[in-house]
Amino acid sequence: MKKFFAFVCLLFFGFQVVFAQSPSPDEFLGYPLGTKFTPHYRVVEYFKKVASTSKNMQLQSYGKSYEGKELLLAVVSSKENMDRLEELRKNNLSLANAEKKATNLAKQPAILWLSYNVHGNEANSTETAMKVLYTLAEAKDANIKDWLKNTIVIIDPCLNPDGRDRYVSNFNMVSGKVPNPDPTAREHSEPWPGGRPNHYYFDLNRDWAWQTQVETQQRMVAYHKWMPQVHVDFHEQSYNEPYYFAPAAEPVHQDVTPWQREFQVIVGKNNAKYFDENGWQYFTKERFDLLYPSYGDTYPLYNGAIGMTYEQGGIRAGLAVITNDGDTLTLKDRIDHHFTTSMATLESVSGNASKLVNEFKKYFEQLSVNPPGNYNTYIVKASNTAKLHKLGELLTKNNIKFSFGADRTLNGYNFESQKTESFKVDRNDMIVNLQQPKAVLASVLFEPQTMVSDSNTYDITAWALPYAYGLNAYAVKEAVTGSFTFIEEQKNAVPTIAKPYAWVLPWTSVADAQTLVALQKQKVKVRIAEEAFTIGGKIYPVGSLLIYRTENERANAGFNKVMSNIAKDFNISFFPIASGYVEKGKDFGSSVYRLLTAPKIAVVSGEGISSQGVGEVWHFFEQELNYPISMISTQSVAYLDINKINVLILPDGSYSEKLAEQLSGWITAGGKVILIEDAIGPFIGKRPFDIKKKEYTQKEEKEMERKYGEKDKDDLQNSIPGAIYKVALDQTHPLSLGLGKFYYTLKTDEKIYEPLQNGWNVGTLKPNSYMAGVAGDKVKKKLATGMLFGVQESGKGTIVYLGTDVLFRSFWENGKQMFTNALFLVN
Repeated sequence: MKKFFAFVCLLFFGFQVVFAQSPSPDEFLGYPLGTKFTPHYRVVEYFKKVASTSKNMQLQSYGKSYEGKELLLAVVSSKENMDRLEELRKNNLSLANAEKKATNLAKQPAILWLSYNVHGNEANSTETAMKVLYTLAEAKDANIKDWLKNTIVIIDPCLNPDGRDRYVSNFNMVSGKVPNPDPTAREHSEPWPGGRPNHYYFDLNRDWAWQTQVETQQRMVAYHKWMPQVHVDFHEQSYNEPYYFAPAAEPVHQDVTPWQREFQVIVGKNNAKYFDENGWQYFTKERFDLLYPSYGDTYPLYNGAIGMTYEQGGIRAGLAVITNDGDTLTLKDRIDHHFTTSMATLESVSGNASKLVNEFKKYFEQLSVNPPGNYNTYIVKASNTAKLHKLGELLTKNNIKFSFGADRTLNGYNFESQKTESFKVDRNDMIVNLQQPKAVLASVLFEPQTMVSDSNTYDITAWALPYAYGLNAYAVKEAVTGSFTFIEEQKNAVPTIAKPYAWVLPWTSVADAQTLVALQKQKVKVRIAEEAFTIGGKIYPVGSLLIYRTENERANAGFNKVMSNIAKDFNISFFPIASGYVEKGKDFGSSVYRLLTAPKIAVVSGEGISSQGVGEVWHFFEQELNYPISMISTQSVAYLDINKINVLILPDGSYSEKLAEQLSGWITAGGKVILIEDAIGPFIGKRPFDIKKKEYTQKEEKEMERKYGEKDKDDLQNSIPGAIYKVALDQTHPLSLGLGKFYYTLKTDEKIYEPLQNGWNVGTLKPNSYMAGVAGDKVKKKLATGMLFGVQESGKGTIVYLGTDVLFRSFWENGKQMFTNALFLVN
């Protein structure tokens, strides 16, 4: 009996040991990793399975994508570290906050965060993440066990599940039983919009700082709870390219520290060691720079970490593809390469854990006393409190501290005039003192001019927040502390009038457009003042909105309740007016108070059109305005019914020249077409479009001599990778209402237009309009003067020309005002 009992115990505990082991990806999925693409739900199931069996891992769900797919973090370390995980996290966070309570740093592990698959069609990364998880969670290798003693590893298996599933689903639909490595096979191409972006066609790798997308917003909450010492962003590039890893290329932002540069070299050399052993090709110090602040490598760098991008050749490579060299690149090859750099980076982090933690601590302590850059404080004037609130929301998302009002007169660099001037700090002016842990990030986001050491940059070169938000600001060399933590809401006393003739509300921000949308949804008739007027000594500017009581009560029995509910929902007060008789201007019976009609809007999308441009428009309508639109194809344009669609938006892209003829009748009948960026091109010289591209007459100039060895560098004279220009506005036109004298635009090309002969030139470039960023000498000459924003009437209809992307990546906040003007105010 004793022997039998012993046998049963052995059998039982033996099964327990087997049960405690995590299945490999191959065992769980039912196929060898690299022979198929794994859909996201199976990846989630695998991570949950490993979490249920491993003692070295904790799984954290940090949110869901727009399409409802789960977003996960796996935290893996030694059992000793996992038992103290929350204590270690809080201790690390105190270092990032420059607090003095962090103790026993000798036992504080470094935190390595591995981010996979931010671009959906760079699909090898998520497969790699499963292999990395299994290897670390099981920790069968003695080296890995040692590495995890010094390191906490955070694995995000897929930052963009909506985009990845779009790619994987299409690949599975078009691929055959056996992978076809021929690059021309259909499995190596994608239908529009491709798998790279998320649900709204945004590039999530350019959204880290702006946090416009729900995936980024949720991830950044988790990121700021952990604040890793090292962050690696895994990507894929063209399948004809070898592997790229750090150190990065120039330009490298001036605020990247010597230690951050040094550790990139340490990691790069260790990665190179393993690639050399395998004979794998790679490159470093080329193409991928460290400047634009919203990448998966630069954002961590500006937050005290070592941020790095790794790029494996493989976009659209499918399961196998023949490269230009004649080799066959397989998905398994790509997984092996990403897995190798994942492990090699862990080895480097573990071997330098103590140094990483101490440098991390030093980084934030020094910043709190000695901020970077030429200025210690940025002061943003409260000329528009709604936009100031939006700026405050962005800073809060990034944990940047700010205050308000200092009751002082200071000298500072004026963003608008670009001169040092004296100014007074008012009660609601925002004060961003850089003596804080987030000093580098704040400095980078506000700096008037980005120092660029090399024109061969991968992205835009200017993004200063005061320009993006249309708020004037000053950069001050002294440290200034505000007296308040909040904006004082300066609401005028609302008089009590039993039966107002009308109510007035302002038009100064997107928030006002949201109110207008809510009113029109409830069938409230709203008018716009096309001229200023004065009542009771108060001047109401052009663009003020009016709601007449009588005409609304006649049409809507529940009008008063509707007004009350909207005022409560939007936390606003409608200002009542007792009489339609005005002191200055025209009385309320005049035709200058035009009735606004709710537009019926369609957006053209599909092949040849910028998916980013479409996504920006789509996201703005659905996520900010909550306004219904129809997404249509270019083929549907010929069949537009003016009774169903009266506003048509053509985002940036390539269009057929036939559209001009197809749209002419619809426009004449009363349609409004909004052309954005390159959508203008096909209509140049076509009736009824009175738009001409301005040609730059180049005089005899000596060409800069270029050498063959510099063939891969940008031609700086003709380069404009994102520079800021000041656009002079016709303040009386509805397209410019709420924007002031100037609009700051992000210019990414040299296109400029001749002034309209039969229309309104609402936004023009004057001499010396250049403000910030890289723009070559020849480009500056081309952009010396010309029209960027214009409006033309044709029959009963209207054509709106928007020569730049006013919704750029959804962070160019002031452009949203112009876009809503084009939608709702331009007749």
